[in-house]
Amino acid sequence: MTSLWLDRPDLPVYPRVPVGRSFGIVVVGGGLTGLTTALLLARAGCSVAVLEARRLGAVTTGNTTGKVTVLQGTKLARIARRHSAHTVGAYVEASLEGQQWLLRYCADHGVPVQRRPDLTFAQTEEGRDAVGDVHDAAREAGLPVEWVEDAGLPFPTYGAARLADQAQLDAGDLLVALAQDVERHGGEIFEGSRVMGVHAGHPCRLRLHAGEVRADRVVLATGTPMLDRGGFFARLEPNRTYGVALDVPGPLPSVMAIAGDQPSRSLRTAPVTGGERLVVAGGSHPGGRAASPRERIRELTRWAATHFPGATATHVWSAQDYRGIDELPSVGPLVPGSDRVLVATGYDKWGLTTGVAAALALTSTILEGQMPWARALRTWRPNALTGLDKAVRFNADVAARLAADRTAPRVHSSAVVPPEGQGRVELDGQRLVAVSTVNGRTRRLSAACTHLGGVVAWNDAECSWDCPLHGSRFAADGTVLEGPAVSDLRRLDPTSPRDDGGAGGDI
Repeated sequence: MTSLWLDRPDLPVYPRVPVGRSFGIVVVGGGLTGLTTALLLARAGCSVAVLEARRLGAVTTGNTTGKVTVLQGTKLARIARRHSAHTVGAYVEASLEGQQWLLRYCADHGVPVQRRPDLTFAQTEEGRDAVGDVHDAAREAGLPVEWVEDAGLPFPTYGAARLADQAQLDAGDLLVALAQDVERHGGEIFEGSRVMGVHAGHPCRLRLHAGEVRADRVVLATGTPMLDRGGFFARLEPNRTYGVALDVPGPLPSVMAIAGDQPSRSLRTAPVTGGERLVVAGGSHPGGRAASPRERIRELTRWAATHFPGATATHVWSAQDYRGIDELPSVGPLVPGSDRVLVATGYDKWGLTTGVAAALALTSTILEGQMPWARALRTWRPNALTGLDKAVRFNADVAARLAADRTAPRVHSSAVVPPEGQGRVELDGQRLVAVSTVNGRTRRLSAACTHLGGVVAWNDAECSWDCPLHGSRFAADGTVLEGPAVSDLRRLDPTSPRDDGGAGGDI
């Protein structure tokens, strides 16, 4: 699946990092936060390199809906339920600063942006109160939000919070501009360079498959941190969402909008040659915990066709985002007392504003500046325990799933290989085996996630193995796609009861 934004011939290609190199600062992750951080540091004269495990924008940035908004669905109301008005205000200030920086950057570098009002709407009478909470939280934080009864959408709504003059863009345009700008200012970019571990010494040593590189400082901008130190994997909830771009013969709404109640529905338009396309998103679920992601995409496409007659899908994609247990992003030191390794995570689907804000805060920390609002988002902040109850529930569910997978795993027993595009977990003696057939090739892998051993589940939309514990994902051949896992699923020799330790094999 390829997003509308990444389906283009001009995405730059970069080499692998040569082992043995040394840099002043290494930024791990080639999404919006990583590239923006690298650009800001390169502008300041720092020696900086971006190390991306796959391709630039391959994970979340290239699969966003592309909304640059401060309203952000129900986010402000959820923060307000857990935090003080001061903290909500700091979050809004961070979002505004990130938004303003990004829009200035786009204007200065020819990245097209469309200004649109943004709405959070209610789909039911019961959802009206939740959207009212969004309106109240936004207004209390000083945003010029208004309540409208008619959202101007081609389906029934029950009121909406509306914030004028927000923006939308094409993430591919932004990625290309940022990457070129990083290089123009002396930064270096490397793809296919997965960091497996970091030793935070003097200098820091970053371990890759083929060797090491060194840096004085390291920034982890990888969605979820790929290091277990700090335990962020236990304080983040992975959430997967699906996007569909559609050609629509009729008129399209001139707003961005997202539902404040269930089922999750988001929409915007996107300019294309000869007109516009509709982009809808929804079908959200905790990572690795959907019975059939393919059916969620079908349901989303049916919903679009119902309300936009004649709609025909052109692109389908998905993205994984991470929500902090206390609803706030976390930006700052990976571990208390040391700023040699910094981290940014927990944007909860709104990284086009808060991801840029994180880059500004990270750069400020490295260059010894100050961002007044950054204190409220800093890792290891005093109020981080406001999400402890949520963390206990989430991790209790994680533990229950892990125990259930060990005592009564969700497995099938069959001598018949899975049909094309399908996968299942089988019990082979004492081991759990992930078996799938993709592009005519049947593969057998260990079903144990290489992060903490959770039993992976088949994603029938993307032909991947997804872990229901902390959101790690693997391709059908076992190659790790996104973390916190950094190692591939182990290949299994079909003639032997033991693992061969490889990185995904065929039979």
